[in-house]
Amino acid sequence: MGTEGGNVRVIAGRYRLESRIGRGGMGVVWRATDQLLGRQVAVKEIALDDSLSEQESRLQRDRTLREARAIAQLRHPHIIVVHDVVVEDERPYIVMELIDGGSLADRISRRGPVDAREAARIGIDLLSALRRAHDAGVLHRDIKPANVLVEAGGDRGDRVVLTDFGIAQVAGATTLTEHGAFVGSPEYTAPERMSGVRTGPESDLWSLGALLCTALSGESPFRRDSLGGILHAVVFDEIRPPAQAGPILPVVRGLLERDPERRLDAAEAERMLRVFRDTGRTPRPAPGTPGYTPTQRVALKKDTLKRDVPTRQISRPQASGAAQPPPKRSTRAVLVAAALVAAMAGAGVSAAALLMKDDGGGGHGGTPTSTAPHTSPGTSPGTTPSTASPSASTPGPTVTVTRSSNASPATHSTAPSGYRLASDANGFTLAVPEGFTRVAQGERTFYMSSGEVIRLGIKVADPEEGGPTGVMRRAAADGPSTNPGYRDGRVTETTHGQHPAALWEFTWDGFTRAEGARHTYDLCWEEGGRMYDVWVSAPVGKVREAREYFDVAVDTFVPS
Repeated sequence: MGTEGGNVRVIAGRYRLESRIGRGGMGVVWRATDQLLGRQVAVKEIALDDSLSEQESRLQRDRTLREARAIAQLRHPHIIVVHDVVVEDERPYIVMELIDGGSLADRISRRGPVDAREAARIGIDLLSALRRAHDAGVLHRDIKPANVLVEAGGDRGDRVVLTDFGIAQVAGATTLTEHGAFVGSPEYTAPERMSGVRTGPESDLWSLGALLCTALSGESPFRRDSLGGILHAVVFDEIRPPAQAGPILPVVRGLLERDPERRLDAAEAERMLRVFRDTGRTPRPAPGTPGYTPTQRVALKKDTLKRDVPTRQISRPQASGAAQPPPKRSTRAVLVAAALVAAMAGAGVSAAALLMKDDGGGGHGGTPTSTAPHTSPGTSPGTTPSTASPSASTPGPTVTVTRSSNASPATHSTAPSGYRLASDANGFTLAVPEGFTRVAQGERTFYMSSGEVIRLGIKVADPEEGGPTGVMRRAAADGPSTNPGYRDGRVTETTHGQHPAALWEFTWDGFTRAEGARHTYDLCWEEGGRMYDVWVSAPVGKVREAREYFDVAVDTFVPS
């Protein structure tokens, strides 16, 4: 039995609970003294649900102990050390090391956001910790600034410690929270977790991407005024990392990939951040990075970009290459289920009930307004869509891409790492990959990689009948005659910012037999009395880079 002296309790005959230092959804954390070893510790008192039956309470206690013991096996400098797990009066307690310092959330609140180099250091430490946990079959499931402790480290720098594995999940075990309520922080919760259909290591990586954005800007990119708004932001809205994320944008973009099958993995994200720390430049993902192919539009906030003066119109895309394979049905089902959750939560339905519902595979559902890619008509290589390409048999959601409505018409400042701002004589500015050279071809302007393998094209023209959608559909109808081997063509009506737009995506046989098929992303939109067409064309084997180039070009495009 625990003993009490005044306001002091002693549990397990040795741990004296002295003062409360934290409270969360899973219980209370106490500053305590281990009277046997004479050291300060932190003790987490797990809250029990009084509504559970005796058998259910026992099962909950057993799960807590099993998971805590598994976490205690994780020896890593950036994972909280678990010293002991005890039961007192049928209540579990987890005894951990006491960290001399507050949380990352506290630090941001007191001192403001961190710079890119410090964010990279935090990311490296947490990715290393997550790799260790995931290798041991442990998922954290609640990565957020409040669950990251920062211990003053003197000359060696502050130590970053991942803590609060209270809702962690151990592979092969029923999780502590699987009996009825969603536990976690929606602003940092991956879309696939929201649906209750799937949780894996990739979900922790999404949360880390959101955490890095918060560390850099002071606010999660998914913060909204209501739970329904947060869910909609996570599932549908255009993902807009803060401008401060520019130096490490390839990592943030890769982690905030809605399709978990295509999300940047921990090892590659850590490598990229280490390169940034060493060189000040963030590389793109290495060729062959497992599963990474950006499909969601992750646009850098352009509060510092000028967006006023329109220029000309758009043309039809030129030949380009390989189509991106549609996402697996299971992944699509996850996102559809999460989409339904967001829509229903916005309507006032109980979020906890919705989030725990396994909505199976989703064939139907409305046409949500989402952050999908936008393309435009034009005889040019195309643009990168904002959402995963829908399968041929299942129509995809209507996509609406919006820019920040309060973006000020200021001058542009910096380009993402690995890019340069090109102020073109034809009346626009955009970020293009370093090393790309400008080639003018009549009314079109191209920026091309070495050997003209990847082609980024821009056309400015007067508006045409039918607007962007009409232009793109006419171009698509002519596709077989203008692009040999034209196939998999698709035109999607959408918006770019608040402007009408259309996205055309297709595959064709390419310029030469040796090079093989190419894929094109082409976005056309109408703005300020002009029509703009931006496209990217690349061989099928380089479609990953092409998507990123396309996204950055469209997101940073500024008429002048």
